[in-house]
Amino acid sequence: MNVIKRNGSEVEFNLQKIIDAITKANESVAENVRMTKVQIQRISDSVRLACDELGRSPAVEEIQDMVEQQIMAHGAFEVAKAYITYRYTRSLVRQANTTDDKILSLINDDNEEAKQENSNKNPVINSTQRDYMAGEVSRDLTRRLLLPEEVINAHEQGIIHFHDADYFAQREHNCDLINLEDMLQNGTVISETMIEKPHSFYTACNITTQIIAQVASNQYGGQSFSLAHLAPFVDVSRKKIKGLVIEERKALCESLEEKIIDEITERRLMEEIKSGIQTIQYQLITLMTCNGQAPFVTMFMYLDEAPEGRTREDLAICIEEVLRQRMRGVKNEKGVWITPAFPKLIYVLDEDNISETSKYWHVTELAAMCTAKRMVPDYISAKVMKELKGGDVYTCMGCRSFLTPDSADNAEGLCNDGNISNAGNYQEGKHTYYGRFNQGVVTINLVDVACSSDGNMDRFWRLLDDRLELCHRALRVRHERLLGTRSDVAPVLWQYGALARLKKGEVIDKLLYGNYSTISLGYAGLCEMCWRMLGKSHTTEEGREFSIKVMQRLNDKCKEWRNAENISYSVYGTPMESTTYKFAKSLQRRFGIIPHVTDKSYITNSYHVHVEEEIDAFDKLKFEADFQALSPGGAISYVEVPDMQDNTAAVLNVMKYIYNNIMYAELNTKSDYCAACGYDGELKIVEDKDGKLVWECPHCGNRDQNQMSVARRTCGYIGTQFWNQGRTQEIKDRVMHL
Repeated sequence: MNVIKRNGSEVEFNLQKIIDAITKANESVAENVRMTKVQIQRISDSVRLACDELGRSPAVEEIQDMVEQQIMAHGAFEVAKAYITYRYTRSLVRQANTTDDKILSLINDDNEEAKQENSNKNPVINSTQRDYMAGEVSRDLTRRLLLPEEVINAHEQGIIHFHDADYFAQREHNCDLINLEDMLQNGTVISETMIEKPHSFYTACNITTQIIAQVASNQYGGQSFSLAHLAPFVDVSRKKIKGLVIEERKALCESLEEKIIDEITERRLMEEIKSGIQTIQYQLITLMTCNGQAPFVTMFMYLDEAPEGRTREDLAICIEEVLRQRMRGVKNEKGVWITPAFPKLIYVLDEDNISETSKYWHVTELAAMCTAKRMVPDYISAKVMKELKGGDVYTCMGCRSFLTPDSADNAEGLCNDGNISNAGNYQEGKHTYYGRFNQGVVTINLVDVACSSDGNMDRFWRLLDDRLELCHRALRVRHERLLGTRSDVAPVLWQYGALARLKKGEVIDKLLYGNYSTISLGYAGLCEMCWRMLGKSHTTEEGREFSIKVMQRLNDKCKEWRNAENISYSVYGTPMESTTYKFAKSLQRRFGIIPHVTDKSYITNSYHVHVEEEIDAFDKLKFEADFQALSPGGAISYVEVPDMQDNTAAVLNVMKYIYNNIMYAELNTKSDYCAACGYDGELKIVEDKDGKLVWECPHCGNRDQNQMSVARRTCGYIGTQFWNQGRTQEIKDRVMHL
C-alpha cells in the first residue's frame, strides 16, 4: 500500500512512522495520562486496517485524521491534544514556504500528481517541468494572496474547483476562437515582424501555424481556427501557378491550349494543398509551446462557411486532404503510424453532406472512415445548432467550450457597441464569433451538494443556491483579475488581430463585458447527485426530471448574474481530467463509501450517462441532447464503440442520428500500439499486485508505458500521455454503446 504525500509524490506505507508520531505526542504529556505501548500499537494497527479498507492510496492528512480519532476513542484526550498541536505547528512551518517541496519533487520526477495531471504533457522534459514549476509558484501566490479564504477552503475540500490556479497569477484568459481571417487577409505582426497577406496557400498554412504557436504561448486553454479562412488562398495559388505554367510553356514553345494549362495547374495545385495541410499537421504536432505541450488546437471544417462556388469547392478539397492525412496518422520514433492528439478536428453535418444524394456526401464518407481509424473528426449538427444558437453555426473553443451569440438578450441579438475589438473583417448586422474568448471556469461539485444535504430535498436546494453564490464570487475574482490588463501583455492577441486590434497601452476591459467574452460556471457529477438524492440514475424518468430542474437552476443563476453585471456567465459541462480524481477522493474522505455515489475513484463528467450504465448509442445521444441545450457555455457527448474500420456504414448511421438529434458529439474508438511486440490492437487496463491500475499488451504482456502508444478520449479530446488512477479506472469501466 502506498501513501500520497502533501507534495503529490507516493511512498510506501510505513507503520513505524505512525507509532513514532503517537509516541512523541504521548511522551510530551504528564506520565499519569500517557497511553501504554500496547495501546499505541493497537491504535497504529487500527489505522493501518482502516487504510487497507479504503481500497486506494490514502493521503497523509487522512491518516493523521484517523490517528486523532483513534487516540480520542481510547480516551487519551491529553495525548490527542498534544498530537493536534504538533500537527498545527508543523502546518505553520510548511506554510512558511509552500512551494519548495513540490518543486523539488517535480525536478526529481517524483510527483505522481504532476505526472498524470495532463494526458498530453510529458512531465519529464524540461519545458513541461519549467511550466509546472511556474505553476506551483502561481498556485502558492493564488492561495495565499489572490483568492478569498472561503474560495480557497472550498477548492481544497473539493466543494468547488477553481480551474487553472497554476496560471492565475498572470493575467491570462482561458480559450478562444482565433480571427484567422482578419490576420491573413489584413496582415499581422509576430515577434515585432510584419506579416503581410500571403501570396499562396502554402504560405498561408505556414503563417497559420506560427499564429497558433504564438496564441498558445499567451493563454492557457484551447484555441480554434476555421479551415474556411484558408480556403480563399487556394485560388490565389491557382492563379499564381497558372501564370507560371503559361510562362514555362511559352519559354519552351509548347501548346497554350487552355485545357492542358488548366490540367497542369490543378495537378500542381493539389501538390501545394497537400504540402500546406501537411505543414499544419506536422508543425502543430511537433511544436512545443512554453507550457510543455503541442498547442491545444481545433480545426473547424464547415463547408457552408465558405461562399458557394469556387471557394466552397476549394474548401471541400482541403477538408478531404485533411481527412486523408489524419487517417494515415504520423510516424513515431520507431517509424510506426500512430494517432496524433492534435489538431482536434470538427466536421459540420448539414443538408449538403448528410445524405447519399447530397453534393458533398463523398466528403462525409471520408470523415466516417477517418473517425473509424483515428477517432476524429467530431461532429456538429448544423440543424440542431441553429436551433440552439440563434441560427448560427460555429466552432467551440478547444474541446467543448462554446460562445453564446453576442448580446443575445438584445432584440437585435448583436453586440451593444459594434466593432469593439476593431477587427478588420467586422460585418455590421452579423453576429461576431471569431476573436472572442472565455475568461475562465469555476466548477461546482454537485455530488458534494447532494451528500452534504444528506438526501433532504429542501436542504439540497438551499445548499445549491449557497454553493452557486460561492462559485459566483470565485468567478468574479477571475473576471476582476483580467480587468486592467493592457494589450501589451500579449500583442498577438490584443493588438495584432488574433482577438483584437487595440492600441498599445489600451486595456482590454471593454472586451470583458457586453457578452463579448464568456465566463463559465462548470458543473460535475449530475449522475451521482441523482443517485444520492433519489436512489436512482438520472436516466430514469424521475431522475431526468430532477436533473433538468437542477440544470435550469444553474442557468437561471447565470442569467440573474448576467443581467445584474453585464458579464456573460454561462453554464459549462466541465471536462474534468485530474479533477475527477480529486473530487472523488474528497467525497470519500468526507462521506465515506456510498454505492453509486462515492464508490469510484472518479465522478462523472457534467451530465454524461455513467460509463458503466448499459445504454445503446442512439438512446444515449437522444437523452443527453436535452442537457446540451442547458449547457450553452459548452458540452459534448460521446458514444463508446469497438473497432469500426470494417463497418463505416455503422459510423455513418450514427453521424446521421447526430445530425437529426444532438448538437455536438463524437465516437470513441481505440487506437493503440505495443512497441515491444508490434501488436496494434486495443491495449488493456489491469490491476498489478499492489492494486494499481496499469496498461498491458494482451499479446505479449508488456506493461512498460515507454514501450506503448495509447490514444483515448479523455474529456472531449484525445489523450496520449496516460492518466491518473481515477481517470484510468473510468476508462477501464466504460461499456460499449454500439
